Amino acid sequence: MQRMEVVRLNVYATDVDLLLEHHGVLASRPGAARVAPATTMVGVTRLVVVGQLVELEATAVA
Repeated sequence: MQRMEVVRLNVYATDVDLLLEHHGVLASRPGAARVAPATTMVGVTRLVVVGQLVELEATAVA
């Protein structure tokens, strides 16, 4: 799978402020591939894995 096939990216974060400090790193990946998937960022209380800060959910097309 190529990054260019990603059409939607959902980001779940336990600390949205911390994620926003590093948003440039996350945004640079699709930007380097010259794609702009629809992206949603959601703040959550916790994720399933204890200590996990971020979960990414991507939808791609073939």
